[in-house]
Amino acid sequence: TDEVLGEREIEAYVRSWHLIPATGGKFEVTLNGELIFSKKQLSRHAEEGEIKAIIQKKLDELLKDSS
Repeated sequence: TDEVLGEREIEAYVRSWHLIPATGGKFEVTLNGELIFSKKQLSRHAEEGEIKAIIQKKLDELLKDSS
């Protein structure tokens, strides 16, 4: 989470972050209601930089669509 929460390029577009504790090996990341990463579905931890890259790609798509 630190790698995403401390990213200034991403931070400028984020209104709020919600970290919700879970049990059972569940670690999920949603962006605008869309599940973009699920440890449980993939049966693995995120690679270093993976979630940041997914979020950046989604933001790039949103910015492209809004211009």
